[in-house]
Amino acid sequence: MKIDGLDRLLSQLQQANSIGLTAQYQEWLQEMGLQFLDIIQDEIIKEKAVDTGRLLNSFQKGDKENYFLTSRGGLTLEVGTQLDYASYVNDGHAISSNGERRWVPGRWNGSRFEYDPNASTGMMLSSQWIEGNGYWDHAVMLYEQMFEHSLDRKLQSWIDRHFGR
Repeated sequence: MKIDGLDRLLSQLQQANSIGLTAQYQEWLQEMGLQFLDIIQDEIIKEKAVDTGRLLNSFQKGDKENYFLTSRGGLTLEVGTQLDYASYVNDGHAISSNGERRWVPGRWNGSRFEYDPNASTGMMLSSQWIEGNGYWDHAVMLYEQMFEHSLDRKLQSWIDRHFGR
């Protein structure tokens, strides 16, 4: 099978890479990652999953709990959090799923319980299911729609600028 124009396209792509296409897309990908962090934060707030702010802040680039990786060449973007409980907030979780009761050390400050692993006081938890709020799932759905549209616009803009369309 022969595809007319394939050699020309490959030549243009090699030329494009030599004028910095990869660098331009890496910069765009970094911006998209930052936008994704904003979407996640918006969803956490919308779902009222803010208590201490730790989860919310873990979705900021530079926060010690954040995970934000971009790499050159392969145009990799990984965004997330290193907080163990982030998936529980999204997916839901059982407290003492086998029906047993569990002691949690800490203290009450007004109507709010503060976990403290060294406290001699605390509370007893019995088995129950805590519903997740889906903040991550909602954010990914919104981001995928935005990403696809943005990629199409970016690619068309780049083609127009470099190949005079």
